[in-house]
Amino acid sequence: MKNSLDSNNKIHSINRQIAGVTVAILTFTLMALWLVNTCFLSTFYVKEKRQAMVENFLLVNKAAKEGKLESQEFQLELEKNHANHNISIVVMDSSGNVILSTSQQTKELFSQLLSAILGQKQQTGRNILDTGDNYVVLRQNDNRLDGEYLVLCGTLDNGNLVMMRSAVEGIKESTNLANRFLVCVGAVALFISIIGVIVATRRVTRPLMDLTELSKKMCNLDFEAKYQCQRRKNEVDVLGEHMNELSETLEQTILELKQANHELQADLALREERQKSQQTFVANVSHELKTPIAVIQGYAEGLAEGVTDDAESREYYCNVIIDEAKKMNRMVLSMISLNQIESGNSEVTYHRFDIVEMISEMLSTMQVLFEQQEITVDFDSSEPVYVYADDFMVEQVLNNYFSNAIHYAKDEKIIKISLERMDKKVRVCVFNTGDAIPEENITHIWDKFYKVDKARTREYGGTGIGLSIVKAVMDSFHQKYGVNNRENGVEFWFELEC
Repeated sequence: MKNSLDSNNKIHSINRQIAGVTVAILTFTLMALWLVNTCFLSTFYVKEKRQAMVENFLLVNKAAKEGKLESQEFQLELEKNHANHNISIVVMDSSGNVILSTSQQTKELFSQLLSAILGQKQQTGRNILDTGDNYVVLRQNDNRLDGEYLVLCGTLDNGNLVMMRSAVEGIKESTNLANRFLVCVGAVALFISIIGVIVATRRVTRPLMDLTELSKKMCNLDFEAKYQCQRRKNEVDVLGEHMNELSETLEQTILELKQANHELQADLALREERQKSQQTFVANVSHELKTPIAVIQGYAEGLAEGVTDDAESREYYCNVIIDEAKKMNRMVLSMISLNQIESGNSEVTYHRFDIVEMISEMLSTMQVLFEQQEITVDFDSSEPVYVYADDFMVEQVLNNYFSNAIHYAKDEKIIKISLERMDKKVRVCVFNTGDAIPEENITHIWDKFYKVDKARTREYGGTGIGLSIVKAVMDSFHQKYGVNNRENGVEFWFELEC
């Protein structure tokens, strides 16, 4: 398609069109001039020659009245007319004596004068070109000279006879010469005009070709090229400026469309991800709640049907129902807290507080758990460390870290809490001795309901949401968090501004 367009542009080039039209007009004009010359120039010459004869007749008649026919001044003027118009003049008296003559062929002119006078009545209307009171203009053939002449025969006011003659062949020759000259000059003019038109059209159409090239690049979404205005601004330059503006507008619009498309794709991907996350969340919640609900239902139905009669068994059944209900309650509360943080409904309120004091109070509260599990806690609380954060959310993070450390502590059963000061930040680390987390599981432990050791998690009633809450809280703080396997245990950490 593109090649076809290019070939059409070459075939129908505007340069060739303008040059072709101009050459055609010039050729037609020259041919019209040649045709007009051929058809009408001879008639025009005859008309002009006849008028010149009449004027000369009037001039001679006036000189005769004034008696100046033989004056040197008049004869000089008559010679000039003879030379300029190629008109021979003979003036004779009534006796046939020549009074004045501009031609050496006086006898021949006299004979033609008599022939004209004697044969005037026999001339056809086509041979008489003009008549006056004292003259007649004829178109005659001279058999002796085998030529055609214009002849004026007339009588002056003083009675003298006058005859004027001019060869028609000279007029025809002049016409042919003029036509040949017109052809030669026309050919040269046409050649020069063709070259001039080609040069001129190229200069005039160059801006249009630039615009054509610019439009091609715009079709290919190349907006780097710009139209350069000429020195003398014209309509094409105005069009070029508008093309530049259109190019910039298209470029900006396409960039905005691409950006909008990119954002739309990102929104669709995020929506799809959230939808999958919600589906996974619902599936996990259903799976996690299925077991405690089934246990509660089974033991409650057993109590209702009187499966056991002794008080100790009934108390056991009731304790199981209460424990499972507590697990469900913890799970629901954790899910509500996580959903509030992730959806942004949980407002983050920053305070300046002593993180050392918070850790000390939480460890004191959990002292009974440490003693039951025979865990040794190592924490240096000698110096206060102030941080900026939401104290309630930080407490949730610490509580989840401490709970994990208590339930997974093994071997020496040591939990060590340490603070590392960095540039305008503090890193809080919670370490517990025990088994390392497999490397393939480290990237997934922050996912909802993900459990590395499912049997161990069920044993202490874990929900698999704790670390997801840590992730959501730290993301809302825009701070870093993570986990590292150590030589004899695992260390969880997070950072806060100080």
